Amino acid sequence: MTKYQEIADNIAQSIRNGEYPDKLPTEADLINRYQAGRNTIRRAIDVVYRSGLLRRVQGSGFYVNHMPATSNTIINLVTRADVAMHNKHQHLTSHVITFDKIKAGADLARSLDVSKSSDLYRVVRLRYLHAALYCLEEAYFTLKAVPFLSPEAVNHSIFDFLHDAYQIRISESENLVRLAMLTAEQAAVMKQPEGRPVLALDQTNYYGKGVPFNYSTSYYVYPDLGFYSRSFPVTAG
Repeated sequence: MTKYQEIADNIAQSIRNGEYPDKLPTEADLINRYQAGRNTIRRAIDVVYRSGLLRRVQGSGFYVNHMPATSNTIINLVTRADVAMHNKHQHLTSHVITFDKIKAGADLARSLDVSKSSDLYRVVRLRYLHAALYCLEEAYFTLKAVPFLSPEAVNHSIFDFLHDAYQIRISESENLVRLAMLTAEQAAVMKQPEGRPVLALDQTNYYGKGVPFNYSTSYYVYPDLGFYSRSFPVTAG
């Protein structure tokens, strides 16, 4: 394990133990505490941030997310969508159903701000948590942002691949949680009853200065699942 990962684990444990009830210490304080360089501390903080334990307040620092403990699995909508469950406590695995290229229809063209019939990568995969079915994910990526997507990435972490290959990090996301009824095709793939109501998350992800590159819908069937969000103060103009 690298130095920054060790520090990230230590910071995360300190948060869980209540050592930092509201706010993370300053960068300078953490440098002094861990006797590490600035870049190491920044990488460690980014790991903790991407785990969903922190939120960034511009000009003020990193604050602790007090997520409710009523669910074994909580999807944190405050942080970026590339915060996948790939840590020592939770690990998502995938079974790919479809991986191909398609032409964008009207809805996808609008969501991804591309012209109709633009080429898109399509990834449909079942995802599992602790060997139990977690969700069915239907995802689309623009070829303008992602000219090549490897089969290995599709079977593991797509967002890690995008960061390593194209330096793409999600700058913002739009999320819609809704109730959906499984279609016959979706139900057959998931081995669920047709028409079963499930929670669905529609997500559009952006990089850079608000450029959409990924749209997905995930249909969740994992038990004891929760979604966490947080509203922020609005300053009257």
